[in-house]
Amino acid sequence: MMATVQKRAARRRTLGLLVAAAFAGSLSGLAHAQDKKVVRIGYQKYGTLTLLKGRGTLEKRLAPQGVTVQWTEFPAGPQLLEGLNVGSIDFGTVGEAPPIFAQAAGAALVYVGNEPPSPHSEAIVVPKDSKLRSVADLKGKRVALNKGSNVHYLLLRALEQAGVPWKDIQPVYLPPADARAAFERGAVDAWVIWDPFFAAAEKQLGARVLADGKGLVANHQFYLAARDWARANPALQQVLLEEIGKVDDWGRDNPKEVTAILAAQTGLEPAVVALAASRYSYGVKPVSNEVLREQQKIADAFAALKLIPKPIAIKDAVLASAK
Repeated sequence: MMATVQKRAARRRTLGLLVAAAFAGSLSGLAHAQDKKVVRIGYQKYGTLTLLKGRGTLEKRLAPQGVTVQWTEFPAGPQLLEGLNVGSIDFGTVGEAPPIFAQAAGAALVYVGNEPPSPHSEAIVVPKDSKLRSVADLKGKRVALNKGSNVHYLLLRALEQAGVPWKDIQPVYLPPADARAAFERGAVDAWVIWDPFFAAAEKQLGARVLADGKGLVANHQFYLAARDWARANPALQQVLLEEIGKVDDWGRDNPKEVTAILAAQTGLEPAVVALAASRYSYGVKPVSNEVLREQQKIADAFAALKLIPKPIAIKDAVLASAK
């Protein structure tokens, strides 16, 4: 009887030691995981960040520092900046309008850098058999666009130039995939869209351009970061910009390779990607005072039309004085 009790006690002690060891191991593993640094990057189905992801050069640069990269794709800029605001990403790229809407909504973001203007990369398009021939013809029509995206400002400027008040059109706010479906089935009369969705509409649907951004908008691509992350990680932020710059330099000189990488990353046809890539502008730079002034004009235009809830000062979304 005593021997049986002793055996049971020994088994309990052994089990307890195993559980304790497993628990200690899990805590050690958790601590090790927490020690690892991760930079979380948001990107869209196009542009330099997609090239950076496809080439894998950022991972190679950061690996010796024990930093890993986590990539998250977003359908458009507003959704990406919502991810930035709620803390699911640290860094990402969007067009001109999304950071204005996000800042007006209280998002804690900062401008980090921008690509050169690319006005031909977005446009107002109509079906190939549409009777609409000019922007002025949009009066009273249903126009699909992603609310708060770059094309929101393009449409605003195009209507202004054509003498059509904003209230005289019917904006239909849809993300790109839903907007394309509505465009294909004739549920909207026009679609305001950016590359590569713009190129896909031209190549696959025969969409016709009413107006692109030339003479209307600059269409900068901006790199933004969460404010707290940017404050805490200036060296890592600098590495990101350096690697983006290297990919920009490479991409400018290697259009065929760019098409191949973007086609693989996006799943789009090479002909679509090649057309979109031909309209892209390479050359990341720190955000200058001139570019910030351009952003302020866009913000003021949105505020005047009450498209954002309050006027904002773009300079409030810059950590240090721009050069």
